[in-house]
Amino acid sequence: MIIQELNLIQKAHSYLPAGELQALSRRINVPLYRLHGLASFYPHFRLQPPPKVDIRVCHDMACLLRGATDLQAIARTAVDASPLTDVQVGTTACLGQCDGAPAIVVNDHIYTEASAQRIISLLESLAGGRTLRRQRFSAPDTAFVCDPYNGASTYEALRRLVHGGDSTAVIEGLKTSGLRGMGGAGFPTGVKWELVRQAPGDVKYVICNADESEPGTFKDRVILQTLPDLVLEGMALAAVAVGARKAIIYIRHEYARQRDVLLKALRQRQGEGILGPYMMGSSHHVEFEIFESPGGYICGEETALLEALEDKRAEPRHKPPFPGTHGLFGAPTLLNNVETFAMVPGIVLNGGDWWAEHGRNDAKGLKFLAVSGQVKNPGVYEVPLGLTVRDLIERAGGMRYGRTLKAFAPGGASSGFLPASMADIPLDFRTLAEAGSMLGSGAVVVVGDDVCMLELALNVGRFFRNESCGKCVPCRVGSEKIVTLLEGILAGNGSWADLELIEELSATMALTSICGLGQAAPNPILSVIKHFKDDIARYIAA
Repeated sequence: MIIQELNLIQKAHSYLPAGELQALSRRINVPLYRLHGLASFYPHFRLQPPPKVDIRVCHDMACLLRGATDLQAIARTAVDASPLTDVQVGTTACLGQCDGAPAIVVNDHIYTEASAQRIISLLESLAGGRTLRRQRFSAPDTAFVCDPYNGASTYEALRRLVHGGDSTAVIEGLKTSGLRGMGGAGFPTGVKWELVRQAPGDVKYVICNADESEPGTFKDRVILQTLPDLVLEGMALAAVAVGARKAIIYIRHEYARQRDVLLKALRQRQGEGILGPYMMGSSHHVEFEIFESPGGYICGEETALLEALEDKRAEPRHKPPFPGTHGLFGAPTLLNNVETFAMVPGIVLNGGDWWAEHGRNDAKGLKFLAVSGQVKNPGVYEVPLGLTVRDLIERAGGMRYGRTLKAFAPGGASSGFLPASMADIPLDFRTLAEAGSMLGSGAVVVVGDDVCMLELALNVGRFFRNESCGKCVPCRVGSEKIVTLLEGILAGNGSWADLELIEELSATMALTSICGLGQAAPNPILSVIKHFKDDIARYIAA
C-alpha cells in the first residue's frame, strides 16, 4: 500500500524527503510521479521539512464560536516573546475536537480548550528542551442505552450468529429497527446490507468509515474511545451477514488516540479467538485492518474513501455503479460509519422493535449527537431520535454566558442554519428534510445572539472551498466564487444582485457536482439568505 508506506516515511522524518521517495519508488516499482501525485494531493503529507515549532489553530465553525480568531493573535504574540526560533503560527481545518474548542495542534500534538496560558506553557516546555506530552482525555463515565452488555462486551450477538445463526434474520431485524446510516446520507441499513449480501462475487469487503472531518462532528471519536468493542462486533456481524472476509477501519490521522484504543481492543479479541480466523471456534474468517487516512474532508465521501484505499487520489467516483455492487477493487463493498456499526449488536440481541421504540415524535431509535458551539457543556449525547433541539440544548446545560439562542446547525456544517424560532423541531431525518435541512452527521452547532450569520456562512464556505478535491468544475469554481462574493459583501462592496448570483451558482452546483461536497457547500449561505437576511442587509447599501 503506497499511502501506508508514505505514512511510515513521514512518521520517521516528519516529512517526505526526496531521497526517501526515490528509494520507495525503486523498492515498490512505482513511478516517482505517481508518488508525488499522492503526496501533493493529501494535506497530511509534507514535501518540505516542517518548522522546528509548528503551531496551528483550528479556524473552523465550532472553534470560531469559542474564540479561535483571538487565539491566533495570542499565539503570535507568545511566539514573539519566546526565545524559540524557527516557529510558525498558522491555521488548520477542523481537528474533530469541537467539544474542547478552541483546539490547536503543536508539532502534531492536539490540545483542546487552548488559552494564552496553555500556549505559553507549551512554548516554555519546548524552549527548555522538553518533549511535549499528549494531553490527557477522560472518557465519558456513563452507560449507553445502545450497549446491550452495559459493561465488558461478551460478543454474544456475534456468537449467536456464527454458531447456527441466520444472516437473513439479522438483516430483517435491521429493517424492522429502522436503523439508517448515521454518517450523513441516512440510507436504510438493512437494505444496504441486503444489497451487498445478494451481490454476486467471491470477494466482498466491509468498511467502517471513521473519517469524520466536518466541522462540529466528533461523535464517532467518542464512540471509538468508549465503545470500541461494539464497533468491532458490528463490523464482524456485517462481514458474516454479507459474506465478506475482509473488514477495514478507515480512520482519520488526527484520531491517533482512538486508533490506539481500537487496535488494543482488536488485538485482545484476536488473541482470545473472538475475531479473526475461525471466530469463536466457527468456520468464519474475517481479517481486520486499520487504515490511517492521509487527511482531507473529501475522504469521508464513500467513493473517495475507496479511491484512497486503492492508493489513488481521493476523488469521488461517478455513480452508478454504487459501492454495494462495485466497491473496493470492483468488489461488492458494505460501507457504514462508526455509529451505525455500534448500534448493530444491541439490535441483534434485543430485536429491531426494542431499538425502534426509543424514538420520539414518530422517529425510530437512538442517536449520538455531537453538541458544540455556545452551550455550557458541549459533548456527545445519546438521545432518542426525534428529540427537539430545545431539549438537546437543555441537556447540554443551556446557553453559555447567558446568551440567547439565535441559530443552530442541526447536522453539521453542510446542513445550513435554522433560526431559534425552529428550536422545537425534532431532530430526525424526515422532519429536517421537510424543513429544508438535514440531520447529516449528527452535529448540532449552537449559535448565540452575538454572532453575525454572514460571517459564519463565510467561515463554512471557506472550509468547503479549501476541502474541494477539484475534480469537477462546478464545485471547484463555484465554491471559490461564493467565497469571493461573500468577502465582497462583508467588505461593503456587495449588492443584492450578488445574492441572486449566489442562488444561481448554488442551483448549478447542486445539479452538476459529482459528490455531496459540491452539492451541500452552498447550504450555509442559502440558509442565511432565507432566515437571516438582516445580517446581510447591514453590509449592503440601500
